[in-house]
Amino acid sequence: MNRYLTHTVVLFVLLLATPAWSQAVSVVDFSGRTVLLDSPARRIVALAPHSVENLFSAGAGDKLVGVVSSSDYPPQARTLPRVGSFNAYSLEAIASARPDLIVMWGSGNGSGTRDKLEILGVPVYVSEPRQLADIPRDIRALGVLAGTQASSEPQARRIEQGLDSLRKRYSQRQPLTVLYEIWNDPLQTVNGEHLISQVIELCGGRNIFAQVAILAPRINIESVLALAPQAIIASGMSDSRPHWLDDWRRYPALPAVAHGGLFFVHPDLLERPTARVLLGAQALCEQLDTLRE
Repeated sequence: MNRYLTHTVVLFVLLLATPAWSQAVSVVDFSGRTVLLDSPARRIVALAPHSVENLFSAGAGDKLVGVVSSSDYPPQARTLPRVGSFNAYSLEAIASARPDLIVMWGSGNGSGTRDKLEILGVPVYVSEPRQLADIPRDIRALGVLAGTQASSEPQARRIEQGLDSLRKRYSQRQPLTVLYEIWNDPLQTVNGEHLISQVIELCGGRNIFAQVAILAPRINIESVLALAPQAIIASGMSDSRPHWLDDWRRYPALPAVAHGGLFFVHPDLLERPTARVLLGAQALCEQLDTLRE
């Protein structure tokens, strides 16, 4: 009996002493494949700015050992080693970082990227958030792979609750027709499948190009004038309101011009599928609501 108790105590102590990262973890990524790690990742390379940001949201920012250029949020990300850009990464630099997990961008890193990365013998997680609900899903999955669910789960719930609150407050209000202008030359927008269009709907807006088949189609001024949006939202490339948004003032009969519906939202708050979409959605909803008032 004493020997049995001794063995039990020893086993119990060993279990307590075993670090959490020794436990195998797995998730299904956005390509539908199961990513299995023998233990939570401790060295992660992320090949998209949104993935870097979502890893920080998941509580795994301190595990990043390689990121791509333009990974500028949160500020800590700016000091991390670079392995190239999202569309011109260096396999040598990635290998030199000795990652035990690589997070790639499904549509952004280029065709064949996963096959190239898997040659390195490192598990690859494909991130491709296309829907608002995909953002908390991505953060949860990264938290599982990094063993940081204690941080990732509250963040995922915060995003879900925040979006739900905005949806309940704004989605049933007077509908407004909206053009989201990604760029002015060439003139480009998004269709109804894009995450940005979902934010517009959440705010009670109606994307005038929702039915176009292409995700980010090029359009012409004549089509915009014909559809006569009540609001035009511009993004641009920085935190400054793009000067070309005011080019629409050449058409004073356009409802968005006539009623003060030319708005700007920082592109990173809507064009990166991260937790900051809550800030972008809040800003967009509040601006659209001024037209109803």
